[in-house]
Amino acid sequence: MMIHPSYKEMMEAVNADSEDDTTPIVSSRYSIVMATAKRARQIVSGDDPLVENAEGRKPLSVAVDEIYHGAVHILPDEHPEEEQK
Repeated sequence: MMIHPSYKEMMEAVNADSEDDTTPIVSSRYSIVMATAKRARQIVSGDDPLVENAEGRKPLSVAVDEIYHGAVHILPDEHPEEEQK
């Protein structure tokens, strides 16, 4: 079974919002999975869905749609190695 959108499509959609074309917002599937899971937990905790037709759908599916369609934005990681100094 093919999942839509794919990880690649999700990464392309998120990185399309990048102000700097040379530095992607997300560079791995892990980043997409973590952001989507975090948003799904927010929905489970009572946050309102930001896309239409969310009623009756699972929170993870809603979170995927929100991120893919740009209703929720992933913030780029700041440089954690600089914070440790």
